[in-house]
Order: sequence, then structure tokens, then C-alpha cells
Amino acid sequence: MSNAFRLLLRKVASGTHTSKDLTRAEAEAALVMILRQEATPAQIGAFLIAHRIKRPTFEEMAGMLDAYDRLGSKLAPVTNGKSVIILSSPYDGRSRTAPVSPLTALVLAAAGINVIMHGGDRMPTKEGVPFIEIWQGLDIHWQSLTLEQIQAVLNQTGFGFIYLADHFPLAQAIVTYRDQIGKRPPLATLELMWSPYQGVAHLACGFVHPPTETNMRQAFALRGFEQYTTIKGSEGSCDLPRDRSAIIGLGEERLILNARDFGFSNFEVPFTSTAELIKEMRQVLEGEESEYRRSLIWNSGFYLWRMGGSSSLEAGFTLAESLIVSGKVREKLEEVKQAIAEASKL
Repeated sequence: MSNAFRLLLRKVASGTHTSKDLTRAEAEAALVMILRQEATPAQIGAFLIAHRIKRPTFEEMAGMLDAYDRLGSKLAPVTNGKSVIILSSPYDGRSRTAPVSPLTALVLAAAGINVIMHGGDRMPTKEGVPFIEIWQGLDIHWQSLTLEQIQAVLNQTGFGFIYLADHFPLAQAIVTYRDQIGKRPPLATLELMWSPYQGVAHLACGFVHPPTETNMRQAFALRGFEQYTTIKGSEGSCDLPRDRSAIIGLGEERLILNARDFGFSNFEVPFTSTAELIKEMRQVLEGEESEYRRSLIWNSGFYLWRMGGSSSLEAGFTLAESLIVSGKVREKLEEVKQAIAEASKL
């Protein structure tokens, strides 16, 4: 048993009236011991569920991000010198609404904006469709690539994907605890805030509950991180919803966007199955009109504007549609596929 971890566990798991918050340094130490499994399974499970009940503070989240930065893999600065955005979404996937982030990433990359995504396999407790399965359906296989190979793909195409099982095995080993405790631990929020990149990047992360966003902003401020966008997105993702107002945090400022105000209906494309989702994606890549394509334009146009790729939201929507209809996005998909094949030989 780790006596050092036991002392930290006692602070957060002593009950409503006597539990205490960890300092940033203590939170970092606790997560390092968890990831390295220096704490026992009983201690790890107790900490994760106790911390969920107590609710993490922004200082604790900052410390946990410090631990992820210390132990997690990170891509080196991209060689083309262009801006970089990290599109972060919950690792436990989507189950009700169709995700558009993967194709949004390709639209941005086709416009000359570097994009990094990250994620794992089916994740408890939600077990929604993860990004890795979507990429597999599009015949893009990130599994078993080394970090150096993904770096080569990123430098060549402007797009890269960090796969938890291959590139952060310490975090992957904790997944079983999420299943056993039956609840999302604080790690679920941490994953949204993590940037697996050594250079300067803009982070887009979703949230569901307003207190979570407040914690995010305060933790980012404590760590001196300023380039980020928070979105009350579809199922906690960074996808802008169409069926309700999109509440967007631009640092301390708020932006409220309604799809109807820009000529989009309030129809939210449902997720029915992975196979149907891949079919819709391929149809959009071939230039077919659909509600899914409208959702892609809605999201891509926003991020093009946010990253300085267009002078206005309206111009962003126009550019996104042009890139899709002209086949540039489909070409980017094929470019990534070819780059992975070439990198696999390195």
C-alpha cells in the first residue's frame, strides 16, 4: 500500500464535513501515483469515486493536467508553422447525436489549419461511438503507429490523432476502474482539457454543466493557458448544436449562436448506428446534400472563423461549403490515408 497516497486519499474521502481540497502539487502527485499504479487498486477506486462526489476544484484540475503533461505523449511543433487547434471531445463517445468533429478536422486541414484530435476505444460508462471507430470506418487507421509516425503525418497533412492505447498506456490502464466504479471520474473532464502537443495550440473543448466550464477557465488561468474555446456542445462535445443555442466561451467573453439566425434549421442529426454514420460521412465527402452536411458547414464555418481562416462567420460557412463541394475535403482524407501508409514504412 502507498502510505503517501493514503494521506491524500484521506483528505478527499473524509466525508461532507471533513473532506479537504488538494493543493495543485498534491493533485499532481495523486494522479501520478494513480497512473503509475503506485497506489493499490482499492486506493485508486476509492479516490476516483470520492473525488467525483467531492467535485474537483480548479486548482486540483490544474495539478492533474500537470501530471498528464509530465507522463503523457506529446507531438512536437508542426513544421509548417501554421496555427494548430486541438479538437477535444469526451472519450466515452456519442450515442444520441451524430458527431461531425472528424470531418470538421478535415475541413480545417483542407483550409491550411493544423488539427490534432485524441481519444481511445469504447469507454465506460457511456460506451458511445469513439473517434477511433469513425476513422476506421473511413479507412484511416491510427492504431499501432508510433508517435514519430503520427508526427510525420501531421507535418505532411496538417492532421494528427493521438490514440490513448498506443500513446498514453498509463492512462489506458486506468480505464478498467471507470467501468468498475460505474461513474465518470474527474479524468473525464481532464481529457477534455488535455493538449497532447508541445507547441502553441488553440484548444476547443466541450462541456455539459456550467460549473465544469468555470473550473476549466480557472484551471487554464492558473496554468497560464489563454488560447481556448469552450462550447456547451452536443453531448458535451465541441460540436456546436443546431437544436438549441450554442453557448460558447471565448475566454471570459460569451458568444451565443443560433443556427436559425444563419439559415440553418434547428434539426439535430441523430446517431442511429456507426455504419449509418459512416455512410452519411462518405455521402457528404462525395458532395451530396444532407442535414449532416449542413451540420458540418455550421461547425466548420465557426471554427474557420475562430481560427482566423475567414473574416466572418458567414464567410466561414461559405468557405466550408466550398471546400466540401469542390472535393478538397475528400482529397484531404485521401492525403491522410496515403501519409499514414507512407509513415507506416518508416
